[in-house]
Amino acid sequence: MALAPLGHVLYSRVMRHDPSRPDWHNRDRFILSGGHASILQYALLYLSGYGLSLDDLKNFRQWDSLTPGHPEVGHTEGVEVTTGPLGQGFANGVGMAIAERFLRATYGADMCDHHTYVVAGDGCLMEGVSHEAASLAGHLKLDRLVAIFDDNKITIDGSTSLACSDDVAARFRSYGWNVIELGDNGNDLDAIEAALLEARSHIGQPSLITLTTHIGAPSPDFTDKHEAHGNPFTQEHVTRTKAAMGIPDEPFYAPQDLVNAYRENCAHRAKLSGSAAAPAAIAAVLDAPTVDVSALTTFELGSSIATRVAIQKSIEATSTPVPTLMVGAADLTGNTGAKDSGQSAQSAQNPAGRQIYFGIREHGMGSAAVGMALHGGVIPVVGTFFVFADYMRPAIRLAALSKARCIFVFSHDSVGVGEDGPTHQPIEHLASLRAIPGLRVVRPADANETSVAWHIALQHNGPTALILSRQNLPVLSDGSAARTGAGLIVGGDGSQCTLVATGSEVSVAVEAAKLLADEGINVSVVSMPSWEMFEALPAPERDAVIPKSVPSISIEAGCTMGWSKYTDFQIGIDRFGASAPGAEVLTKLGISAENLINETKKVLGK
Repeated sequence: MALAPLGHVLYSRVMRHDPSRPDWHNRDRFILSGGHASILQYALLYLSGYGLSLDDLKNFRQWDSLTPGHPEVGHTEGVEVTTGPLGQGFANGVGMAIAERFLRATYGADMCDHHTYVVAGDGCLMEGVSHEAASLAGHLKLDRLVAIFDDNKITIDGSTSLACSDDVAARFRSYGWNVIELGDNGNDLDAIEAALLEARSHIGQPSLITLTTHIGAPSPDFTDKHEAHGNPFTQEHVTRTKAAMGIPDEPFYAPQDLVNAYRENCAHRAKLSGSAAAPAAIAAVLDAPTVDVSALTTFELGSSIATRVAIQKSIEATSTPVPTLMVGAADLTGNTGAKDSGQSAQSAQNPAGRQIYFGIREHGMGSAAVGMALHGGVIPVVGTFFVFADYMRPAIRLAALSKARCIFVFSHDSVGVGEDGPTHQPIEHLASLRAIPGLRVVRPADANETSVAWHIALQHNGPTALILSRQNLPVLSDGSAARTGAGLIVGGDGSQCTLVATGSEVSVAVEAAKLLADEGINVSVVSMPSWEMFEALPAPERDAVIPKSVPSISIEAGCTMGWSKYTDFQIGIDRFGASAPGAEVLTKLGISAENLINETKKVLGK
């Protein structure tokens, strides 16, 4: 309620947008980072003419409505990102600003020339992700980014003074932001407009407008009270509030002449913005970045290469044919392979740079990548060690929920990391990422599977997590298993048992199969880099890869959770790792050909 004047000024006076063309490529982006205030955005979309009706507003938060409890991109026209987890939308805005500046520098202002406006509250700015993202934005001098801080000094528990005494303006100035302190002018439309226009015209820094508001205003019962945050007003509260506003006490009061005038104003402003003249060819580039992947990077059978090295070679091979790739890592650029060595660093001085140095900001990096992808026009690729996927999980989850084409590169994928010990050795991480609906998780067995997985990820309409090895692995196949999620590597007819593995354990299974063959025991080996892709196959094809007619054993250097769906017996690591040389840790924890041979013999009664 208290933000209604700000929202009105943004939609009717400041932002360049066209309700008749909600996908217009050069529109200003609006992000409601505090997504719990979604009804404000829905009301503005209704008034502006984005296709919502009063019935949609009446159906707020109901099953299958266009007005869910938090804004969802792809579900409601005019919503740019999925927000709700506090701070995520703010960091998404930083990613959008990176994408906008890169496209403008690369293709010119005719292609891309707009601003990103983010509304964030106390909760958003308390969350750690906002600190990471704000620091990065200030360093990069993203001057097309305007954030408005809804400073109502209230959270669910009560006054912010219970838990926080930050000087937000000083904090953002220290990050290198331009700060405009608007004060207690939440109802002064002209003052709000002047501040927004000042921020929009500022060059060389992102801008933060601090705006003191009063939660629940103008309710006589709930103004400045934390109960206004989540408690529905009773009919009596609504009646008293409407009386204070001087409007009729009737549900969903929306005079048609006012609605018509609002929509006419938006349509007129859209004409002035030039949205109708936007070339279709430009929109095509932004909606579907060119992905020419006609030539795979291939690696010689029998050679040995870490899959983190293979991903860098694959990235660099597609850098020229895919000019909208933007690659970066959280201070682990060379370590992870999330590097395009032919490209220069993204910076204020070099806005067309395609290599992003995110610094040690995994959470901010992941959320910015989601914003970049949802902006359109670029394909973000971001990397870190696999164990630090925990720091990025909220962003990864929202990438999946949003169907954002992000490619997450995670290296150092097992206890093979070795001496760094259990804090750096992923155990539960594969299972936790596989549990996220809509996230494609791929752990390739070798360099050729990595190359295939990379090309498929570039064309996938959603996020992909590539899980890669630190250590060298033998090149075992042509990589075809990565096309279907699983494929036969060794054996076939006459197999007494199927060994199923992912990543570095495929070579362990191949070694075990050879030694078992020397003893007259015939087993087949299946590489299964992606459960999600395997699940997409028809049942007969899945059964042909892992036949039910013979026993099956899986081996993976991670927890065994979930493997019982695919194999009869499981070898894995259901404990934390240890500090020792990587090969020794793997052997001690049962990830070895010797242990696999022994377990196979037990299963077969040999």
